[in-house]
Amino acid sequence: MQRKNWSIASIAFTGLSLSLIHNPFPASAEMYIAGYGGVNFADRINSIAGTGSQAGVPGPLADFDLQNSITYGGKIGYFPGHSWYGVEAEVFHTTPHIKSFEDDPSTPSVDPETGIHMRVTTVGANFIARYPGRTFQPYVGAGVGAAIAHIGDTPTVRSDTDSSVAWNVLAGLRAFVTPQIAIFGEYKYTGATFTFDQAFGDLGGFRGNYRAQHILGGLSYHF
Repeated sequence: MQRKNWSIASIAFTGLSLSLIHNPFPASAEMYIAGYGGVNFADRINSIAGTGSQAGVPGPLADFDLQNSITYGGKIGYFPGHSWYGVEAEVFHTTPHIKSFEDDPSTPSVDPETGIHMRVTTVGANFIARYPGRTFQPYVGAGVGAAIAHIGDTPTVRSDTDSSVAWNVLAGLRAFVTPQIAIFGEYKYTGATFTFDQAFGDLGGFRGNYRAQHILGGLSYHF
């Protein structure tokens, strides 16, 4: 009887192993790819401080006002077993140029008329919590990543690039138009602290806190 029980257990274990090899996840997982675009309602770069030989310059230095701009990007998402939680990897790009300073004489190191061209590319990962409805899926999320910012040359500012830790929080609503295709709208709030040490050449540079609000819309395909 004991040998028979071992034989039955062995057959059951073998069958389970073959089942897991054939289908390693008992419930099918959901994956998707998405592209999106929208508007960046950029806030100011605040808490401006000098770096290098500019460090300790009497202040406070004026905040840098930013232009609104287009945002576009893409992401890949994964939800295990069609559950309420998942993860996303994403990348998005925007160009919130620093406005001119013609009305702000307290920023003498920056050309008062031209402003500064700036672009920001963010690569990150988000944790997403959603209501897994068949048609409508509201969701919220938060994540971290890296933001790469670049400022362009002006008569008084040198081109410089900085990579910094970035964070974001988001909320959105996805609506399925077919079982595999969905449209979505999303609000995203992002932040990072950028340091441009070479912005003024031998005179040093500056750093400040970047904040931006994004209103986005997009299309996703679900596998």
